[in-house]
This record gives sequence, C-alpha cells and structure tokens, in this order.
Amino acid sequence: MKKAVEELAALLKSSFKGDLLQPGQHGFNEAGAIWNAMVACTPALIARCADTADVQTVVRAAAAAGILTAVRCGGHSLAGFSTCEEGLVIDLTRMRHVTVDEGNRRAQAEGGCLLASIDSATQRAGLVFPAGVVSHTGAGGLILGGGTGWLTRMFGMSCDNVARFTLVAADGSIVRASSSENTELYWALRGGGGNFGVVTQFELQLYPLTSVLLAGGFCVNEDIFAVLQFWRRFMPGAPDELKWNLSLRLAPDLPAIPAALRGRPVLSQSLLWSGDHAKGRQLVDHIFSVGNPGGVSKNVLPYLALQTMADAEFPHGRRYYTKSGFFEALDDDSIFHMLNSLATVPSANTQIELAYLGGAAGRVAASETAFGDRSAPFIVNLLADWSSAENDAVSIAWVRELFGKLRPAMKPGVHVNFMSGDEQDRVHEAYHERWDRIVAVKSHYDPKNFFRLNQNVPPLHTPSKR
Repeated sequence: MKKAVEELAALLKSSFKGDLLQPGQHGFNEAGAIWNAMVACTPALIARCADTADVQTVVRAAAAAGILTAVRCGGHSLAGFSTCEEGLVIDLTRMRHVTVDEGNRRAQAEGGCLLASIDSATQRAGLVFPAGVVSHTGAGGLILGGGTGWLTRMFGMSCDNVARFTLVAADGSIVRASSSENTELYWALRGGGGNFGVVTQFELQLYPLTSVLLAGGFCVNEDIFAVLQFWRRFMPGAPDELKWNLSLRLAPDLPAIPAALRGRPVLSQSLLWSGDHAKGRQLVDHIFSVGNPGGVSKNVLPYLALQTMADAEFPHGRRYYTKSGFFEALDDDSIFHMLNSLATVPSANTQIELAYLGGAAGRVAASETAFGDRSAPFIVNLLADWSSAENDAVSIAWVRELFGKLRPAMKPGVHVNFMSGDEQDRVHEAYHERWDRIVAVKSHYDPKNFFRLNQNVPPLHTPSKR
C-alpha cells in the first residue's frame, strides 16, 4: 500500500494545486494530528486540496489505484475516520470559504469549513446555522451524520437545514443533490455520513439570531433524582426556544464552581433560551425552583461566545470514547444505573450527557431524511474523556459496563456522530428500517465502497473492508 501511495504522489504532482505532504516533510505531523488521541495513525500521504478540481483529481487517482482513503474536514471523528494507517488522507482544510446571502438567508460553505468558519461569517449578517457546540468541529462530518447542538429544538438538526449538497462521487464526477435534483442522494446525505462522496459545498438555511440567554447550576445528593424526574416530565411540553441539557459528572475544580461542590458527583444543568430574554428568565427561575441548585448563573451571551465556550473542555489531543442511544421514556431504573455509576467514574472529565430532542427536530418525518425516526427523544451519551493511555482500559470498561445496563431500555437506533470506532456492528441499527434504501443509494454512487472509512454502509455485492 505504501508503495502505491508513493506512486500516487508522484502522479499527482503535475496536476495537483494544493499541498502533498508525506512523512518527514515540514508540516506533516501537524496536518496529520486529529482530535481523538485514541486513534494514532500515520498516513502515507496527505493531499491538502485547494479546490473541488483537486478533490476530483485525487479521488479518481486513488480509486483507480485501490488506495485506502480517508476524508478529513476538522479531524473530529470520534472513531478516528479522519485518518488511516499508511493510506491517503484527502484533506479539505484549505477549503473553508463561506458566502452569505443575507436577503435569502442562505450560505454557501465549502466542505472544509469548521463550525467557527460558518458562525463567524453568518453572524456578520446577524444569522445562524444550527450546528454543534465546539467551534473547532468540522461542519461537514457533523452535518452528514445529523448534527445536534444548542439550536436543534428551535430550528432543527443540521442535516435538516441543508438545501443543496455538491459532492465528488467515487468516479470523480461532480453531483448535486437537493429536493429537486438527485433526490435519493439528497435523502441519504442527511444523516447517512460520508458514505457517498466528498462534499465540497453545502447550501445552508440560516435564521436570525445574535444573542441567547444561558443559565447553569449544579445539584447534589437526592436533589439530582428530583431534577431528573422533573426534567423528563417537563421537556415533552417545553417550548422550542428551550434547550435544557443535563450532565452527570464530578464537579470541575474551577473558580466558578462553589468549593463545597468541587470533585463531588453532581448534576450539571445548562439551559439555553433562544427567544425573548425576559420570558426566558421567568422560565429559568421556574426550572431552578426544583432541586436547590448551587452555583447558579444567568447570562445573556453573544451567539459567538456561546459557540466557543465549550472549546477548552473538549480540546484536541485528549482521549475520547463514547456509547450512545435513544430512550422513548427515561425510566427510574435507568436513572439509578447512571447515578450509581458515578461512584466509579474513571476521570474528572468523564460524563453522562442527557439531552431531549423534540421541538423542530422532532417534527421532521422519519422518512424525510436518512437520520430517520426521532420518536425516542431522550438522548444519552456516555462520554469518557481522559489524558493518559494507561487509563484506556478502565475508561472504556466504565462506558461499556454502564451502556450494557442501559441498553435493554433503549429503543434501537444511534446517532452516527456519537459512535466510537468499535461499533461497526451498530451501523445497521442506526438506519434499521431505512437500511435497504440507504444501501441502494450507496450501491449507485459508490459501488466498490471506495468511501469506507466511516460508519460504513457496504454496497450490494461488495464486502465491507478496512
């Protein structure tokens, strides 16, 4: 494989406008680093594309040579699919231009954009695109997998707000997909991940918003269970403007946290209100009347400040492992399993994230996108986050053990953006009743499974490979 990649590099030099980086060259190590340090790979070649024509050139050449190929946008793939060992990485980090059409509330964003690229451009026009919560996340991977964040309940998932995709397919051709053009591909790209090609441009739907009300607080002891019960009753009828996220964890050792709480098992609450601020304050006060929260904060923030406040908590270079699933209803037994697991939580940054979908995202029909059924709105994400490889075994074991206890109460399904690299067996579960339809799209656009470093949907008659 390495020799084939070296031959590919020699072939590309005459026609490739971007940067071709090989091990040992200046800039290679920086270009090859990805967000999740659990995945340590050294590709034989990084092709940092300058434009769509570069993407076409490298896809055609790599597919013809049968070279293992990864696609990198922000490098945030939990499973590490942004890189590969001794293969090729198609790197889109030079393709981050965003054009905003303020009048039509649309943006054209290149395939290498980070969330920060889009946020900074759209906020200059007082507009937002509903996406994730860490600004150094690659927008492409997040959108293609589904995409949830602070504005999911208000405006829908990221994939719900793409009007058109432009991608380079496995044969090197440019294909456009929208509600009126290549409609099956358009359906599949909204939740189907990177199975179908390299998206080089997204046409995004935007909404007016420049500031939000954000509130937070911490509960301990028996108040934790009381708040969880209140949350599960409250959220099914909550207004779209409210995003109320919970996290079970050890309280961080930070100045903003009361000293008496630091290091103790807590329920951390984050309430985002994207409507009228006065109305939001009244709702926040009502919610905080339950559970005696400590360390309460209530602040009106510029949207850009909201979108960068989690960056430091989830930096590049740490080790991350997750398992996730959906609940139609969050039962007491599942809550007790989560609470009991805090006694053995393996690191201070490890947490159990709880979110409620619903709102605008919940009103999209199951058949409308490949993301599919949204009728189980309680999302649980078990996120282990640690720094040293010597703690790999205990951190992974903690997640797996708790997930095993929660699994029987979950509805089949998983958000592919929350899948770790050892969960290929759950890909069918992610699409279950939509499986045959998504396989048909894959078989049409990538019949040889060239794009297989993803939560892979194998085409018909082609075995899945790594």
